[in-house]
Amino acid sequence: MTQGCAHLAGDWSLAALRPRLPVLRRLLSVHGLQAAGWDLSAVTRMDSFGALLLWRAWGMHEPASVLLPPALQAVMQRVRLAPPVQSAPPVRDWRVALRALGRPGLLIASHAKGFLLMLGSVVLEAARLVYRPRAIPWREFSAAFYQIGVRALPIAALVGFLIGIVLAYLSALQLRNFGADALIINILGIGILRELGPVLVSILVAGRSGSAITAQLGVMRVTEELDALAVMGVSAHQRLILPKVLAMALVMPLLVLWTSAAALGGGMVATQLQLEIGWQHFVVSLAQVVPVQNLVIGFIKGSVFGVAIALVACHFGLRIQPNTESLSRNTTAAVVAAITSVILLDALLAVMTRGIGVPLR
Repeated sequence: MTQGCAHLAGDWSLAALRPRLPVLRRLLSVHGLQAAGWDLSAVTRMDSFGALLLWRAWGMHEPASVLLPPALQAVMQRVRLAPPVQSAPPVRDWRVALRALGRPGLLIASHAKGFLLMLGSVVLEAARLVYRPRAIPWREFSAAFYQIGVRALPIAALVGFLIGIVLAYLSALQLRNFGADALIINILGIGILRELGPVLVSILVAGRSGSAITAQLGVMRVTEELDALAVMGVSAHQRLILPKVLAMALVMPLLVLWTSAAALGGGMVATQLQLEIGWQHFVVSLAQVVPVQNLVIGFIKGSVFGVAIALVACHFGLRIQPNTESLSRNTTAAVVAAITSVILLDALLAVMTRGIGVPLR
């Protein structure tokens, strides 16, 4: 800028201005309205971007004194005659809110319909096998029993043992302050056999076996194996879903017993180290202070949770579309839904059995 006149030179195209665009915009915003005149005679090239940038610096109107070469008059004329851009006012449509509420509702209804249809098919297949026991898929059942139960024994025992140690250690710290060291056996026995064991096993199985079931059915959908079974007249509910449901219902109580025993073993080790309670006294007192109804409730919860996990995993597996994105999305959704259903069922069963197996004094 010289004596109130701004001199521009060089290439004013988008490609040339892009490297120094922030600095140039700042200079134009500071000196654009202060310059009395503008000299563009040294500008070698200007496109619509450069002309629009300069037009906005002028405040959307041409200054009183502008020296504009004939080669640049056409591009400036296009920018000068272009209509101003105005943002459209927001349109309030009641249908937008209705769609926002309707889509989740339709999705929930679709899941409920698919789940009920699958559940009905599984029940019908189970009833048919009662009259035709030779058609029971023993091989698929034994494979699911092995994959879900036997291969989960090491991780279930390890997690249960560590949880028992942690629970006993934290409980011992508090009970010692009140001189109620012996009550730790009541806390561990009832808490683990009745609640912690079934829920812990269910979360492990939902993350391990539930995701595997969903992924297996999803891969069969992607590779069109489910369609091949339908073409051959083989019921997918009888050969794929029912064996997994039955295996879950039978293996989960055994896993609950195994994990609860490991957790009680960990609690026994921690109580012996923290409170100096011998394992002989722990075992004898456990049988006396914990009613056997708690073990039965744990078995029932494990079986119910297992059926819920299997049905949820199979439901999301059958909903997978033949693409990898749907496979990963439904596998994740199956694990989340299975764990959520386990927690909801546990709360329901806890309310239903609140007066059973809990000694009141």
